[in-house]
Amino acid sequence: MRRDDKSLGQLLRSTALRYQQRRGGNRYVPSRLVSDLPEPSPKSAHRVDDSASKIDQLEAVLFLTREPLSTRKLAKLAKLADGTEARTLLKKLTGRYEQRGRAIQVVEVAGGFQLLTRPQLAPWICRLHGEAQEVRLSAPALETLSVVAYRQPVVRAEIEAIRGVQCGEILRVLMERDLLRIVGRADELGRPYLYGTTKSFLQVFGLRRLDQLPLIDQIHGIAS
Repeated sequence: MRRDDKSLGQLLRSTALRYQQRRGGNRYVPSRLVSDLPEPSPKSAHRVDDSASKIDQLEAVLFLTREPLSTRKLAKLAKLADGTEARTLLKKLTGRYEQRGRAIQVVEVAGGFQLLTRPQLAPWICRLHGEAQEVRLSAPALETLSVVAYRQPVVRAEIEAIRGVQCGEILRVLMERDLLRIVGRADELGRPYLYGTTKSFLQVFGLRRLDQLPLIDQIHGIAS
């Protein structure tokens, strides 16, 4: 089981490094990113201008935030009708970035959306502004984090049974780094705490949801 734990840790570490490359230069994005729209016909001028204004508002909110925002939150901040309209405009904004080969992209991560630089620009941005802050975890911490990620909600006793060592101090460190949190209490004797991952965990590893974690057969491929 320890061998699988280390493989899980390797997968989590490589996923985190790839995502950190994308987010390394986020704060250096130009403030104006939407190109001029085609000249509208008189009948559709008001409708097109209104749509462009909404996209500008949505883009401004994405530019200013440092955390992923849900479509519901984006709609509220950008004065849109609802999350459905926000998602529709996000698709249009994403299409424009891709069509024009922009340096940034709209990324869905941790249950929300965020503007991030493209991965291929990471080396250039690092030369200009230094390396992005990297999340460093020891092998035991990665193993513990992997067990919780795949078994959550999970009690400490189960984590320690899988790893074969005590994990109290490691769990404390992971909670201080906002990668793990207490999600409730188990129904068994003593009502022990149940541990789970956080939104910050999803951000660090570039995941939209937990179901994007690497599959078990991928883990066995690395372990073999």
